[in-house]
Amino acid sequence: MGDKLLSRAKIDQAIDRILNARAQGLSQQEAAQAAGVDRTFVSRLESLGEIRRGQRLAVIGFPLGNTAQLQRVCREEGVEFTLLMTDEERWRWVQEKSSMEVLNEILRLIAYLHQFDALVMIGSDLRLRLADALVGRDMEVVGINLGASPIHGDRTLDPEELRQVLRALKGSARSGRSEDPAQRRP
Repeated sequence: MGDKLLSRAKIDQAIDRILNARAQGLSQQEAAQAAGVDRTFVSRLESLGEIRRGQRLAVIGFPLGNTAQLQRVCREEGVEFTLLMTDEERWRWVQEKSSMEVLNEILRLIAYLHQFDALVMIGSDLRLRLADALVGRDMEVVGINLGASPIHGDRTLDPEELRQVLRALKGSARSGRSEDPAQRRP
């Protein structure tokens, strides 16, 4: 580059030494000193290679009579996106819009969901299958089945059941397990 002659192999070896030092428990400062670089270089190197800082979770569910309790659990468990509606709210959401507006909002929501690692879908058997078909290739979809479609009226979900599913998802991301943490109900 310019007047400089660079060795890609030398760069790769230095990066390997830094990452190995970090994997062995050395601090960024210690790894930087061993490699003869600034600590900020080690930090930037890690940022460049970072795939995920943790499981990014989204929760969608309806028709639920205890949305406030479930939203509290989602906040406490670090869920980044939550959309929970009662039966009345979901019907109002649909009826206040034209069919084109409903379609556009659903498509925007599907596109938005692709930034998450996992979606917990709470709803009827049909909604669970649709959610999996729409986003399941790009993310893990865990269903909590509220019953057979169509569901009329609100259902109640035990907040602790949701908490267990969320914690299992976070735990499976940390340990690399691929178990299905869903608590399915008929």
